[in-house]
Amino acid sequence: MAELTQQQIDVLGEIGNISMGNAATTLSMMLNQRVDITTPHVTIINRSEALDDYEKTCIFVQIHYIKGLTGNNVFILKEPDVLCMTDLMMGGSGTNVQGEVNELHLSAASEAMNQMMGTSATSMASMLGVPVDISTPDISRIDVESVKLFEKMFETEQEKFVKVAFRLEIGELMDSTMVQLYPVRFAAQMCEKFQG
Repeated sequence: MAELTQQQIDVLGEIGNISMGNAATTLSMMLNQRVDITTPHVTIINRSEALDDYEKTCIFVQIHYIKGLTGNNVFILKEPDVLCMTDLMMGGSGTNVQGEVNELHLSAASEAMNQMMGTSATSMASMLGVPVDISTPDISRIDVESVKLFEKMFETEQEKFVKVAFRLEIGELMDSTMVQLYPVRFAAQMCEKFQG
């Protein structure tokens, strides 16, 4: 199935809205800053378009569902945003964001995404009426040009993906976009469970 119906796209937007709204609350507590995530914009894209909004390097966070849902999804974060968030997590002002993301930043970002997605999984479990568990996030810093690495991460031949883009604001420090990607088949499965 290469496409989704408008109703399915609306359902995915609603799922994203609720689960990421709760995840924003978790992130807000971790960063001690106000965090706002806007209503998501849901589109169907080709695999090759996944990194169109990014330049140079970005941070890939892959979450596997190990209970309740079968599949995975990927979050793509901009490097300066990860630097800002990890600086806040370590008690900084969020303005000390020079340099490149290192192992310490990746570890902190992984913990933030783990907490956020744990909250999101709990929300999804309530919405879907089934227990939902996630794996520890796989996180990596990639060169945007390295599309081959991106394709390898999915372990699937599917060419069509659902892209859910959220505007993410952290206090006065950050106004950015966070992108969530998952295969169309996984999206259809979520809709099925949600509407069932």
